[in-house]
Amino acid sequence: MDFALDEEQREIRDWVRTFVRRELVPLEPEVLRRERTGQPGLTRDELKELQHKAKDAGFWGVLTPEEHGGMGLGAVMAALLEGELGRTFVPFRFGGTADNILFHGNEEQKERYLRPTIAGDRVSCFAITEPGAGSDAKAIRTSARKDGSDWIINGEKTFITQGNEADFTMVFAVTDRERGANGGVTCFLVDRDMGWKSEPIPTMGEWGPAALVFDEVRVPEENVLGEVGRGFELAMQWIGQGRYLLPARALGSCERLVEMAIEHAKNRVTFGEPIAERQAIQWMLADSAVEIEALRWLVLHAAWLVDQGADSRQAQSIAKLYGGVKANEIVDRVLQIHGGMGYTRELPVERWYRELRLLRIYEGTDEIQRRTIARNLLKGHAKVTGSLG
Repeated sequence: MDFALDEEQREIRDWVRTFVRRELVPLEPEVLRRERTGQPGLTRDELKELQHKAKDAGFWGVLTPEEHGGMGLGAVMAALLEGELGRTFVPFRFGGTADNILFHGNEEQKERYLRPTIAGDRVSCFAITEPGAGSDAKAIRTSARKDGSDWIINGEKTFITQGNEADFTMVFAVTDRERGANGGVTCFLVDRDMGWKSEPIPTMGEWGPAALVFDEVRVPEENVLGEVGRGFELAMQWIGQGRYLLPARALGSCERLVEMAIEHAKNRVTFGEPIAERQAIQWMLADSAVEIEALRWLVLHAAWLVDQGADSRQAQSIAKLYGGVKANEIVDRVLQIHGGMGYTRELPVERWYRELRLLRIYEGTDEIQRRTIARNLLKGHAKVTGSLG
């Protein structure tokens, strides 16, 4: 086994690390100020400006295939880069990406939706979750009925990422109630100007999801993505595209947080000694270091399986579950080490505290991950001996 990065991988990682330190970290005070007054941390124009700075250095479409103008770096490098971006809470992401299911569009759909999204000229959102259908995606009630050559969509979606900013959505609706998820759900590409509306959903963190409402929204037949009745397969492909990237970003956050805790512990003096000399503090740091190292290899192993074309679902669920639980424990310890100051808004620890809590819910709750892991074991789809067993 060779756990070392090759020279090219190190160069790519180090460039992103430098980019984060020079371009993003200095923005943190202003991002905090804006968020605390109800503004977005970065405007769309500011994000695009940062993305184009990265593009000038060749960083565009990390996972996008080269034939579409991306870097096509693969899952392991994507995980490494996501970890570097996680070292700041500035809401930056590399440009040049599009939802994986858009690559299933026909040539006309690629021209209207895929390529403009990769170029950054269009913004999409993925709409499957509903008020009564979260983890149970098969329970969706949004419907689409045929009317001549068009489809009429009615229903509501909730907790939709980028739903407030998107100018088109990939919405999943029931087209044949009797057939259910397997053969009865279809994905539609629906422009905002076709009539759907969005409303922001306030949250405890800075994630700004939306509720989408479809009231007799008319969609032409040519806007069906893939095949009628085959939408659930596309949905599962989207959901499983990169679950490892969520704990990868949390990994970077945990590294930065523990570094902050170490620095504070060295400088905070009580009863004549730095608190770094206290065993209680040392054990919190030690436990966090162990968990960070374990998370690193869970994430990279899941990403490696993706690159190998192997079944990575169990590994991704394990990384997602462990990452969500441990990131929350680590940020809690870091806040505790900072004492009262950690609880204030003068430091960004409370900001990370709120952000990382979402990881245990977003894109598959802890409970769903445990259910998936256990079922895979019980049905013989996975073994406790792992992929080396």
